[in-house]
Amino acid sequence: MIYAHSLENRSKTDWETLEAHSLRVAEGARRRAEVFGAGDMAAMLGLLHDLGKIKPGFQRKLNGEVNDVSHSGEGAKLLWKGLGRPLAAAIAGHHGRLPDPDRLRARIEGAEAIPLPDWCRLPEWNWPARIAADKRQAPYRLQFLTRMLYGALCDADDRETAAFYAGELDRMPGEITPAMLASFDAYMAGLGGTGPVNNLRRRVLEHACSMGSHAPGLFTLTVPTGGGKTLSSMGFGLNHARAHRMRRLIFVIPYMSIIEQTADVFRDVLGPDAVLEHHSNADWDGEDEGEAEQLRVMGASWDVPVVVTTAVQFFESLHAARKKRCRKLPSLAQAVIVLDEAQTMPLALLRPCLAALRELMEAYGATVVLSTATQPALTRAGGFLADEALEGGREIAPDPAALFDALKRVEVRDVGAMDDVALADRLQVSAQALCIVDNRTQARALFDAIRDAPGAAHLSTLMVPAHRRAVLAEVRERLKNNGPARLVSTSLIEAGVDVDFPLVLRAAAGIDSIAQAAGRCNREGKLDRGLVEVFRSEHSAPPAVEQFAAIGREVLAEAHDDPIGEDAVASYFRRLWGTYGADALDAAEVNGTAGLLAAIRACGADCPYEQIEAAFRMISEKQRNVIICDGAWGVPRDALEDLRFGSAGAVAKRVQHHSVNVPWGLWETLWEEGHIAWWSQDRFGEQFATLQTSDLYDACAGLSGLGDPGGIA
Repeated sequence: MIYAHSLENRSKTDWETLEAHSLRVAEGARRRAEVFGAGDMAAMLGLLHDLGKIKPGFQRKLNGEVNDVSHSGEGAKLLWKGLGRPLAAAIAGHHGRLPDPDRLRARIEGAEAIPLPDWCRLPEWNWPARIAADKRQAPYRLQFLTRMLYGALCDADDRETAAFYAGELDRMPGEITPAMLASFDAYMAGLGGTGPVNNLRRRVLEHACSMGSHAPGLFTLTVPTGGGKTLSSMGFGLNHARAHRMRRLIFVIPYMSIIEQTADVFRDVLGPDAVLEHHSNADWDGEDEGEAEQLRVMGASWDVPVVVTTAVQFFESLHAARKKRCRKLPSLAQAVIVLDEAQTMPLALLRPCLAALRELMEAYGATVVLSTATQPALTRAGGFLADEALEGGREIAPDPAALFDALKRVEVRDVGAMDDVALADRLQVSAQALCIVDNRTQARALFDAIRDAPGAAHLSTLMVPAHRRAVLAEVRERLKNNGPARLVSTSLIEAGVDVDFPLVLRAAAGIDSIAQAAGRCNREGKLDRGLVEVFRSEHSAPPAVEQFAAIGREVLAEAHDDPIGEDAVASYFRRLWGTYGADALDAAEVNGTAGLLAAIRACGADCPYEQIEAAFRMISEKQRNVIICDGAWGVPRDALEDLRFGSAGAVAKRVQHHSVNVPWGLWETLWEEGHIAWWSQDRFGEQFATLQTSDLYDACAGLSGLGDPGGIA
C-alpha cells in the first residue's frame, strides 16, 4: 500500500493512501478550474502532483525515517518532454513557489522516472485555442493560465490535506446568493436621509443597479467624491452577479487606511461571514516543503462571497510565484472586480496591471469596474496609446458631467509657497481644517507644532490600524458636533476616507490628488462652498510626486471652469501619458530585460516566475512589519503569549490591527539600536518582530520617524 499522509500513533488503516489523496485533489482542482474552462488540465495536475511519494524513500519517511527525499519532481518530469511542459512548474512548485526555468530544470534532472499506477488515468486535454491564436500574446496568456492552474492545484491540495487531518470534507466555496441582494436592498431602504446630496446618491444607486443586467466586461463608475460610489458599486456588483451567475465581488482598495472602513460597511449589509478582509497586516508569505508547515501557513483563498483587499495584495498576487498568493487566483474567475480609486495604480507597473485586467475579462469571465471621481483615461480615446489600453467600457453612473455640476461644493485656490510656520499658523487660526502633505516627516513635524491646539490630530502609516481608526472616529465626532478638529495627514486620507472639513490645505500634487483631497472638503454640502488651498511646500517631494505636481500646475494654469472637473482631469492624464511614454509605464527590469511584459514575451514557454514576482513590487520602498505591544494601541503581551504555540496565521490575524509597516531605513535604525526583536523566533523564525521600546510609539502620533527618510504615506 502506497500512502500520501501518515497519522502519528494511529494504525496504517487510518492513513491516507496516495490513490485516495490524488483522486480527491484532482476533483478539487477540477472544481476550481472548471469555471475558466480548464477542469481537465487541473485534474491532471492533481493526479500527478504527489507521484513522487511512490518512491520507497518517501514511504520510509512517512514511517518515521529522517531523510530529505522530495516528491514534487516526479510528476513534473512526466510533463516536461511533452505537450504539458509549461505546466511542469505547477507540480514542481506545489509546496513553495513556481520555479524559474533553471531551478525547474534542476528539479526535473534530479527526479526519478516513475510509471503511472493503474489508478492514475489522465484525462484528455488541450490548450485553449486563444493561446495559439496570437503568437505575440501566447507567452503572456500561457503564464497567466499556468498561475491560475497552479492556484487551483495548491488550494485543492492544501484543503484536502487539511480536511484529512481534521476528519472533515473540503468545503465548497461561498458565492453570491439572492438573499444577499435582498439584504442589500433592505439595508439601502432603511438608510433614509433627505436633502439634495442624499437624493443624488439615491439616483446614482438606482442607475447603477439597473446597469447590472449589461453583459460582463469593463465598466466605469465616475462619480464625484461624496456621491455614494462605494454602495453604488456594491449594488451594481450584486445585481450584475445575480444577472450573470457570477460568483463573488472583489473590492480592491488602494490604502489600508480605508480597507477596515469599507469592510465594516459591507459586513453591516451582508453579515460578518460573507465578507473577508485581506491585506498585508493579516498575511504571511512563508513557504516550506514540509507537510506540517504546509498546513500551518494556509492562507485566505478568497472563496467567500465578498472580499475587501488592497491593490498591493491584488496585483502582486496576479504576478506572484508563491503558492500562498496564487491560491486565491481561481477565485477571480467570473468575479466582479471593483477597483476603487482606479487612478492610484502605480505608473511604473501600469501596463502589466492593465494586461492582467484584460486577461481576466477576456479569458476568465470577470467584470472590472473602474470606480473613481478622477477616471485615469486608460483608453486610446483618452490618450493612452499602449497596447494594453482598455476598450469598451460602459459608464454606470447617470450623466457624470451633470453629477459633477450638482456636487460642485468647493473652490480650489493656488495660494503659492507656504513654509511650515505659515501652515501651522493657518491651522491654529482655523477651528476645523485638514492639512495633507506627501512626507511623513513633515506631517509629524506639523502635528508636533500644533499638538496642543484643541482637536489636533495626526494620521500616517506609522500608526497601527486600530489607532488610525480611533483617530478618524474622534475627528468625525468633532466635525459632527461642530467642535475643533485640526488634522494633519499624509496622502493616505485621500482615497475614500469619509471626513467633511470646511477647509483643506493640500501640498501641490497632481490634479487627481487635489480632486481627492477636495473630496474631504464640504463633503455633505453643508456650506455653499468649501475651500481647498493648494500650496507649494518648503520640503522636497518625492521625485514622482514633484512630476505630478508640475503637470498639475500646468493644468491649473489652463483656467478650466472647474480645476478638478472632468475636463481638467482628462487634460491632466493626457499630459501625464505624454510625459511618461509607454516604456515608463512598464519600467521594471527582469534579468536584464526592460519591462515585465517584454520579459514574458521573450521567455516563450519557460516563464521566470520567481524573477517576475521579485520585479513586480507596487511598493518600491522595502518595508517590514513591526508589532506594537501593550499601551493604548498595542496587542496585550499576554494575548500574544497565548498564541506562542499556535499557527503563524492565527498570530498574523491577532496582530493585524496592532502592527506597523516600517520603511527599511527606519527598520534598520530601530534594529541597530535594539528597539525591535524577533518574537518566538525558535518557533516562527524571523516572521514576527515586536517593538521593545514602548516610548517610541506615541499615543497621539504613532511610531517615531527617527531614521525615516519621509515617504509619502
